[in-house]
Amino acid sequence: MGLTNYKLGQLISLSDERNNSGKYLLDSVKGISTEKEFIDTKANLDGVLLDSYKIVNPGEFAYVPDTSRRGDKIALAFNNSDNSVLISSIYTTFKCIRKDILIPEYLYIFFNRPEFDRYSRFNSWGSARETFSWEDFCDIDITLPDIESQKRFIDVYLSLQNNLISYQSKVDELKLVCDGFIEQLINSYERERIGAYLQQSDERNINNSYTLEDLRGISIEKKFINTKADMIDVSLTSYSIVRPSFFAFVPVTSRNGGKITLAYNDSSQSFVVSSAYVVFSVIDSNKLLPDYLFMFLSRPEFDRYARFHSWGSAREVFSMDDMNNVSIPIPDLSVQREIVNIHKCYLERQRIACSLKELLNNLCPVLTKGSIN
Repeated sequence: MGLTNYKLGQLISLSDERNNSGKYLLDSVKGISTEKEFIDTKANLDGVLLDSYKIVNPGEFAYVPDTSRRGDKIALAFNNSDNSVLISSIYTTFKCIRKDILIPEYLYIFFNRPEFDRYSRFNSWGSARETFSWEDFCDIDITLPDIESQKRFIDVYLSLQNNLISYQSKVDELKLVCDGFIEQLINSYERERIGAYLQQSDERNINNSYTLEDLRGISIEKKFINTKADMIDVSLTSYSIVRPSFFAFVPVTSRNGGKITLAYNDSSQSFVVSSAYVVFSVIDSNKLLPDYLFMFLSRPEFDRYARFHSWGSAREVFSMDDMNNVSIPIPDLSVQREIVNIHKCYLERQRIACSLKELLNNLCPVLTKGSIN
């Protein structure tokens, strides 16, 4: 098996096909994620003309030259579908021009390696915005095995990817079951204010029983996370304790991308969180299951409700009083347990799907190194 070194610019070229004829509409517009995928765009496209948008045909790539504020990853995607997509004109599109030397799918595996992200971030330049230019992109060194070796490793990757897609489709079906069950509850039961079932907690870490190992932040993904704050010389005595089955949320809802930062402690461990957060619990779990409540508070509908009912000038706030005014259907405990069990099954399978995806990404450097060695 022969190996050959190339500059990437010898094997790829820019593609600048525009939607001039208006062939592609809003449903074709995509964004690009740092997970190396095309995603549904989050941009407001009301009244936006799509004539200047770039077309990414099947087998072509696109990336975002601006690498600022994306962590340590570069936003790049490969169109491995049968349909063309539209992307913003500020993105860069390109394609392989030497498919006799380099298979596009193999190049995509190459881009999925952490080494590529580190290289592109290190070689990004600028003041207000750091950019990984097309010239720098073309200057990437790549070592290629022969086509047959590339095909073998692509087959391994695609086999695992197809298994992941199949598993994810089952997870999505289970989510549809959950959503349908919840809609049935909403239509079948009167809604009740949850304030009658909740109590706010103000227990503090005054004895320093909990340390930095117990400190948590909260994400807009409705999870407790390791804090990103600088805690050097910071005392934790004023921090709030979040017991098992307790909730915590951030009252300030500004600049959170339309979501409220909230989490539920479903572990057996107690945490401490900033005293700026609000902590509360369910008074009687024989009437309202905390897991059932969290299911409703995790829905996009609640995020929209919380944002709409946030008040303030410099900072918009969703208070505990506002939380108490939230209304949800509260059926018999047996019904709550039934939907909670389905939802827990969905969450566990979603967790497994995420682990499989991470495993697949971690396999990319192994495959490229294996093909060379």
